[in-house]
Amino acid sequence: MITEKVLMLFMLALVAIIILMLYRVIKGPTVYDRLNALGVIGTDTILIVILFGFLIKRVDMYVDIALSYGILGFISLVVIAKYFDRKEEAREGDVNRCK
Repeated sequence: MITEKVLMLFMLALVAIIILMLYRVIKGPTVYDRLNALGVIGTDTILIVILFGFLIKRVDMYVDIALSYGILGFISLVVIAKYFDRKEEAREGDVNRCK
């Protein structure tokens, strides 16, 4: 009973962190701050999924889901970072041509 309350408290704290990171994704000063916030949101979501598995006593099923979500999140962040890196290189090339 106390364990369930503690897990729920942790889950609520993680949801609060996700809400704060959503603000950073929307208002981030740079692209890298936004990507970092997306990484934190992905990690917190994985933790919420695993804590939910503990609450309903089916951790084995939810660990598989969390691993799949983590792999997809990592791959998508790498793809987005590569895209913005190439976009930035192209913009620097345009600046050098204007000189």
